[in-house]
Amino acid sequence: MYDLANQSFQLLINTLLFPLFVTSVVVSSKEHGDTAWFMMSATSLGLVVLLSPVLGAMADQRAWKRELLIATGLICSVLTFTLGFLQSGQLPIAFVIYLTAAVACGLGENFLGSFLPEISTPRNVGRVSAIGWTMSYVGALVLLGLTAVYTIVLDRKEPAEMRPMLCFAGVWFGVGMLPAVFWLREKATPSPTPAATIVTGAFLRLAASARESARYRHLARFFFAFAVYSAGTMIMIYGLGVIGNRLGFDLGQLILMAVIIAVTAGASAAAAGRVQDSFGHTRTISVFLGLWVFASLAMAAAEFISPPPAVYWGLSCVIGTALGGIGTSSRAIVGAFTPPHRAGEFFGLWGMIYKGSGMIGVALFGLISKVAGQPIALIVVAGMFGLGWLLLFRVDESEGIRAATEDAATDHIPSGSGHE
Repeated sequence: MYDLANQSFQLLINTLLFPLFVTSVVVSSKEHGDTAWFMMSATSLGLVVLLSPVLGAMADQRAWKRELLIATGLICSVLTFTLGFLQSGQLPIAFVIYLTAAVACGLGENFLGSFLPEISTPRNVGRVSAIGWTMSYVGALVLLGLTAVYTIVLDRKEPAEMRPMLCFAGVWFGVGMLPAVFWLREKATPSPTPAATIVTGAFLRLAASARESARYRHLARFFFAFAVYSAGTMIMIYGLGVIGNRLGFDLGQLILMAVIIAVTAGASAAAAGRVQDSFGHTRTISVFLGLWVFASLAMAAAEFISPPPAVYWGLSCVIGTALGGIGTSSRAIVGAFTPPHRAGEFFGLWGMIYKGSGMIGVALFGLISKVAGQPIALIVVAGMFGLGWLLLFRVDESEGIRAATEDAATDHIPSGSGHE
């Protein structure tokens, strides 16, 4: 259910409504608004990068995954509600509120993912991951339906009229996380260190893992490939509304595009969950990367040839299929390569890499678009997906699973981390 809850921030705030609200309402100049939005996005991702590994190690050390998941969710839901009260010219206030909420949401994703090794096995991790990922797109469809009613049926299509929906996004998040508050339980037990402070102990745990990096070399290789192609994925998530706006879409068309993407993404995530465990994690990811390459190049070409509307809707189906599949399959392979007692730490690294590559990718996309134009920037995005696909050939899936299984069997924590 938490996957469904945080979709209000991912969809309405990061992708659909808040970028338009910033570029059209908070900042008077559209060009400056686009730059401000990409900088806000990149800064929030950068902070998540800095905090993820330390807080992840701390969550394992103190068995705080549940507490940190709930705390970050509450912070994000409350601050998201306040976004609806922003006025024109309040960019610094918007920056601070959005930044804090986005960091809380990003860290919460890490803590949510870190429960995957506790509730799954290497044989069904793909299916379990897909259930949560599919729920997120079910939430997206409901949110899009409500947004469509508000904007189309009630004729509230101007960005300045989006304030109630921004407030609603915060309420949705808060209500949706209640099942986690009441029923989610953590199986891990604390493993305190002899360090003077919790933060020092977290750093000692990270240092101990670094000394044993050879044990997890295939996870490290996957993380390298993941960093490359996730830059492209995050560009699409954060920039799809801006890209669609530049292609001439009005708000109604953007909502229709988002509905198509949500439906196909949910179906793709569910399908990936059914086949990934048997078909193979890396092969499943490779299929979706191929779709991303095609979608990126097609969007670049669309700016030159002005295709009919049907082409855009078909392309939205391809984007949705790629988005839903790449998300759940990437999270699942990390779960398969992670022993449960290191889940917070490794998913903290996952979040750090995901957000770090996104920070670089979003900033790079904004810069290239400004200097060379959006079509060239989209061609660069296609290159990110292609290079990520090539790097996957270095990942031995069976060896990665074996390393995690052996470590889990011994519940081994390197000397110096103080596991008891």
